[in-house]
Amino acid sequence: MPSTGKLDVEVEVKTHADKYWHNLRDAIIIFPKAFPDQYKSIEILEGDGKSVGSVRLVTYAEGLPLVSFSKEKIVAVDEAKKTFSYSIVEGDLLKYYKSFKATLAVSPKGDGSLVQWSCEFEKASEEIADPNIIKDFAVKNFIELDDYIHKA
Repeated sequence: MPSTGKLDVEVEVKTHADKYWHNLRDAIIIFPKAFPDQYKSIEILEGDGKSVGSVRLVTYAEGLPLVSFSKEKIVAVDEAKKTFSYSIVEGDLLKYYKSFKATLAVSPKGDGSLVQWSCEFEKASEEIADPNIIKDFAVKNFIELDDYIHKA
């Protein structure tokens, strides 16, 4: 029987929460431009790319482990609390996980922010490892986005 699990991580960044949230919400434009070694493109397939029900096609750069693309559906957004959740509805990740949902939250911390990321997943089989590689990729993105904002 496949098992379910959850991973959580927190990353402190230097950017003020409002500015970081704004840039994170514009990931469809910023990530492929700022991180071409990780993202080939992010396309909006349905909706506006930011609101509940929107579907985004993320095409990753060649050479990344596990995935070449994923289709993400935004399932929850709370602008006031600076949180959003998405589920992977199609893509390479679903070879390993029957379901994969992630939630992001940005909150003020001192002059900067605290970025919280969590994922809930159901493994396709017992042999599949927890998605720590995805968690590490998310952390890398949060830190690099912070650096990008400060250089812009």
